Amino acid sequence: MANIKSAMKRAKTNEISRLRNKMVKTNLKTSVKKFDLAVTEGNVEAAQEAFRLATKKIDMAVTKGVLHKNTAARKKSTLARIMNKMTA
Repeated sequence: MANIKSAMKRAKTNEISRLRNKMVKTNLKTSVKKFDLAVTEGNVEAAQEAFRLATKKIDMAVTKGVLHKNTAARKKSTLARIMNKMTA
């Protein structure tokens, strides 16, 4: 553990940020898994709702600084391609 006051504060804020980032990533992964599950089941309505939720979570992760915007665009593009293939 650090002895300098500013280093102690920094360690504390780093831990808080780490936990917040972990929460955002976990929620994101869960929503993507729900989308994949709906697609494998062939349920179009559930897949559309899960797609909407997953893209929302991806955008939120970008806003929080957890994901880079290009990474988010790539993930959303992949999900959209799967969704379009399913509806076609």
